[in-house]
Amino acid sequence: MSPENQAMQDDPNLNPAQFWVMDGQSLWKESVGKKNISCATCHGESGTTLRGVAVQFPKMKHGKLQTLEGQINQCRTTRQQADQLAYESKALLALTGFVASQSKGMPIAVEETSANRTALRKGRQWFDTRMGQLNLSCAQCHEQRAGLSLGGSIIPQAHPTAYPIYRLEWQGLGSLQRRLRNCMSGVRAQQFEYGSPEMAQLELFLMWRARGMPLESPGVRP
Repeated sequence: MSPENQAMQDDPNLNPAQFWVMDGQSLWKESVGKKNISCATCHGESGTTLRGVAVQFPKMKHGKLQTLEGQINQCRTTRQQADQLAYESKALLALTGFVASQSKGMPIAVEETSANRTALRKGRQWFDTRMGQLNLSCAQCHEQRAGLSLGGSIIPQAHPTAYPIYRLEWQGLGSLQRRLRNCMSGVRAQQFEYGSPEMAQLELFLMWRARGMPLESPGVRP
C-alpha cells in the first residue's frame, strides 16, 4: 500500500468505506422478516457484542463451512424469517462491513481444527491448483512471485486482512469473493460461484494463512 492509501484507510474521516459501515449500522437496527426483529434485538444496538466474531470466519457451523456473509444470511432466514441478501448487494456488504469493523485491529484467529481440516485442505488445493487458459495458480503469483512487479504494480502476498474493502478501481465496497473471482477471470478460468463451497474453502485457507495478522476491515486498496 502507498502511504496515501494507508492514511486513507486508517482515518475514519477519509475512508470511503465508512459510508457502507454507517448504512450497515442502520440496517442492523432495522426490523425485518416475519419475526419483525432486527439484528440488534439479539446482539444489541451498538454491535460491540460481536467484537472478535469476524476474525473467526470462515468457520464450521452445524456441519457446514460458513463465511461471514453466509452467517448473516443464515441469521436472516432462520432468526428473522427474512429473505437472503444477494452477494455483492449494497445491503449485504454494508452489514458485513459493520460487523467486521467491530473486530478491527484484532488478530485473525482462524485455526485448523478436526472439524475444518478437510475444508482447509481443499482450500489449500485450490490455492495451489493451476487453472484457466493462462494455467496459473494463486500460489505462483502470491507466494513464488510476491514482491515482484506485474504491470507496474507490486504483487502482494494476498492476505485477506481488510475485507470487505473499498477498491479505488471499483469505486465501491467489495467482498473477498469478488476479488477472487476477478483473479479467476484474469487467468481466464471458470469462476467459482458466489457462496459456493469452493469459495468458502479457498477463503478459509487464505484466512488461516493470514492468522495472527490484524484485521483492517474496512480496508482501502488501489
